[in-house]
Amino acid sequence: MTSKNKLGLFDFTMIVVSLVIGMGIFRTPANVAAASPTPFIFFVAWLAGGLVALCGALTYAEIGSRLPVTGGYYKVFSYAYHPSIAFAINCIILVSNAASGAAVALVGGEYITGVIIPGSTDAGYIQAMQISIALAAIVIFYFVNLAGLHLSAKTQTVLTIIKISLILLLITPLFFATNDNPQASLISSPIDPGFREYIKAFGIGLVAVSFTYGGYQQTINFGAEVDKPNRNIPKGIFMGIFIIITLYLTINYAYVHVIGFEDLKTSKNIAAIMASKIFGVNAERILSVLLFLSVLAYINALLLSNPRVMYAMSEDRILPGAFRQTNKRGALTLALSVFAIMAVLSVFWAKEFDKLLSFTIFLDCFGMVLSAGSIFIIRKRTAHLNGTGIYSMKLYPLLTLIFMAAYTFVGISIALDYKKNDYAAAVGLSVLAFFIAIYFTARAIKKQNV
Repeated sequence: MTSKNKLGLFDFTMIVVSLVIGMGIFRTPANVAAASPTPFIFFVAWLAGGLVALCGALTYAEIGSRLPVTGGYYKVFSYAYHPSIAFAINCIILVSNAASGAAVALVGGEYITGVIIPGSTDAGYIQAMQISIALAAIVIFYFVNLAGLHLSAKTQTVLTIIKISLILLLITPLFFATNDNPQASLISSPIDPGFREYIKAFGIGLVAVSFTYGGYQQTINFGAEVDKPNRNIPKGIFMGIFIIITLYLTINYAYVHVIGFEDLKTSKNIAAIMASKIFGVNAERILSVLLFLSVLAYINALLLSNPRVMYAMSEDRILPGAFRQTNKRGALTLALSVFAIMAVLSVFWAKEFDKLLSFTIFLDCFGMVLSAGSIFIIRKRTAHLNGTGIYSMKLYPLLTLIFMAAYTFVGISIALDYKKNDYAAAVGLSVLAFFIAIYFTARAIKKQNV
């Protein structure tokens, strides 16, 4: 690829921003606030999440620069680890992505239910409506993706436009609202927990923060496609993460400023609540519809990308050849169907966003720690590339170790808070063990048939 066709600094920076900013910021601040005893811990968690994302993005960028292959995570695991680990981790990443799609679909259900049945107080009916809407969103875009790449790809243009519009709308209350709510103080709180409780709250808060900052790991796919990588990759990542941290801190300040810290802890459709407080009920309804459209686009993106991971695994004969089968429009029928079924089952299993949040992040912890740790192996095997112009991050291995330690801390926080998380860690470990068992069982059967 010539330098003319490679990504420049601005393009790469915008890619970093677009990879990270998703639907989480319109829901997870309530989870972080609920876990935080004080507003100070709340904002520290968001700042720390951004710094962890920076360490991770730089690590993944170097991995992608040293191992420029199509397939991202899957190829990295196959290259660096035992095939059983590669198979199991890639499978749980697919499960995690399906659960993530289900979680976001439930967020969309929360927002749009308020528009469909405003004022309803029947908790059972509301939950049933939210689940039905989430399932409908998955099914609709399953058929959209069956119709082929062209139609599903065109829907993605909606996502960026709506996200930018919503973020700007969430920030505008700062210029209209007056801070007459004492709960919005950033430094005071009636609660004065001990140091141990602060650490515990910080870890639980990081679970939701990690979900909101997710996406930067996809820089692994662009390491070989950036012009002047040693200069533009770190600059683009620093600038992109700085923009994201600034936007997230500003939006969260707006939440606290308008809704109030204590009220934020028990709110769900926080973006719609803000719009209602400043611009009235009609604005709340409009924003809820826009958020639901963003949810649909996010689900579509997952259904568009994840079946292609299964395709890559099938090419390497880790999954059966049937996962490469396509229909007349080029859609990966079996892979797409399996991923959609996983998302649907996740909705039925969890029924609410909070349970899926802990589950998907716990699974991600395995993928994040092991994929980032692969840089130690990849650096040794690609030492001959040093000094050839590829990107090599500074402060190695410190940044990678910080990133791995942060996700280890998050995973432990989920495991320790097992009752509140409905044993999400235990379920996640069972899923991991299940896929490892499948790998060795399939291998044993294959040997017997030879």
